[in-house]
Amino acid sequence: MLENLLSTCKVSAIAALAFFVATVAPLSAEETFTSEPLTIQTSDGKTHEFTVELATTDAQRQQGLMYRKSMGTNNGMLFDFKNDREVTMWMRNTLIPLDMLFISKAGKIEHIHAGAVPHSESIISSRGAVRYVLELNGGAAKNFGIKIGDTVKSAQLGKTSQ
Repeated sequence: MLENLLSTCKVSAIAALAFFVATVAPLSAEETFTSEPLTIQTSDGKTHEFTVELATTDAQRQQGLMYRKSMGTNNGMLFDFKNDREVTMWMRNTLIPLDMLFISKAGKIEHIHAGAVPHSESIISSRGAVRYVLELNGGAAKNFGIKIGDTVKSAQLGKTSQ
């Protein structure tokens, strides 16, 4: 009887360990990102300089800004989807509020979703074909006077799809 109980405990412990490893392992494979300068020129002629991390692979785009506790005022993340298409985003596991700027291949801001709510699983649509999404801190679009039609420039925006 005691031997059966010990055997059952061992099996349960192994199953629990396997479950733990299976659920934690994906989180430990954190992606790394390169950074580059990015400029937004507003319709009133002002320019705003940012340093953005580049999400150019599927794995980087999936991770995005998840689990980040903060982001500098002039920082962000630029997602490159390689081709023009309708893009959808969400805020699962994202801890900070964000503004999402949906940008055409030519660098024109086509849509702004201001104040995306942390942890929300609501779908946020580009509302048309775009190639890029720029995530900035929540409120940045308003604070910097960024509007639809403004121009975004960076080395990544100048690259052709690969």
